[in-house]
Amino acid sequence: MPVKERIGIVVSTKMQKTIVVKIENRYSHPIYSKTMVKTKKYLVHDEMGECNIGDQVLVKESRPLSKRKRWTLTKIISKSSLISQI
Repeated sequence: MPVKERIGIVVSTKMQKTIVVKIENRYSHPIYSKTMVKTKKYLVHDEMGECNIGDQVLVKESRPLSKRKRWTLTKIISKSSLISQI
């Protein structure tokens, strides 16, 4: 079975070695053909603590690391411009 990989945006970095990533899933409604958006939040293991809020990241599925944490950070695709304004 292949390892799942997802691209999302960092929403929270308040925990140690853990970030919260928001992943959007777009699909067409079966009856109305309108594009719908479902959003889900995942707890992701960030060993070095290098992510900031607003960063776009690539995460992959892993073994269970805690009660709700089953994803690990693979790489940061793009850094947020919010931190540079502060």
